[in-house]
Amino acid sequence: MLDYAAFPNQRQDLIRQILRDQGRVVCVELAQQMAVSEHTVRRDLHELSKEGVCKKVYGGAVLQLPDAGNFATRKEHNTSTKDMIAQKCASLIKNGSIIFIDSGSTNLAMAMALPETLTLTVVTNAPDIAAALLKFPHIDVIMLGGRIHKNSGGCVGNTAIEQLKGILFDQVFIGGCAMSPEAGLTGFDFDDCAFKKAVIAQSSQTIVGLTAEKVPGIARFAVASCEQIDILVVEEKLNKDFYNAFEAENIAILTV
Repeated sequence: MLDYAAFPNQRQDLIRQILRDQGRVVCVELAQQMAVSEHTVRRDLHELSKEGVCKKVYGGAVLQLPDAGNFATRKEHNTSTKDMIAQKCASLIKNGSIIFIDSGSTNLAMAMALPETLTLTVVTNAPDIAAALLKFPHIDVIMLGGRIHKNSGGCVGNTAIEQLKGILFDQVFIGGCAMSPEAGLTGFDFDDCAFKKAVIAQSSQTIVGLTAEKVPGIARFAVASCEQIDILVVEEKLNKDFYNAFEAENIAILTV
């Protein structure tokens, strides 16, 4: 067996591999696996976090996902899975309610999947979602305004946040870049994440639809803790450990 105590580069290579395979690491488990102290593991995680490989959390670290790029690029990625998640999200919408649909490719697919008989009010910050909803005869659409953020595809500045005030949502469908049991839902853009926080604060129920590649993972800025999320819609191939961890945080898990 390799003497990991004497070879820091090999230790860190192994940690990188585990992060790629499992999405997160636990200090106690790594220390036992490599026969080194927890202090040594924490030092390695500190070095890897400086490289942008992971972000440290209590007791370990979570894989830091790469920025997925702008909305136009994401829109063409993993479309079949997003369509399944979108349809499941659409089935959760209650007739006669007022909801918020966040910008994002999965939420756009959800808007397009709504039943034509549905009667409700939809608030959105995304021009493409607002346009897609115009064909529905019984849906009133409220479009939040301001400068459009190209990466997210929606308006996320002070103007949009001000317009949120006074609107109390029955449900909000929030997009995110990454999620983990330790860090909750996170994103890459500060303004976009601040806007999502403002939306969640106005809602009775928060629903998040994510592809499994975003779980577990962590991005730069917090959107919501696990306790602020009511329902997670995700692919059935989600690792059972994470399924159980999210359920332990009182999140209802729906799979497709």
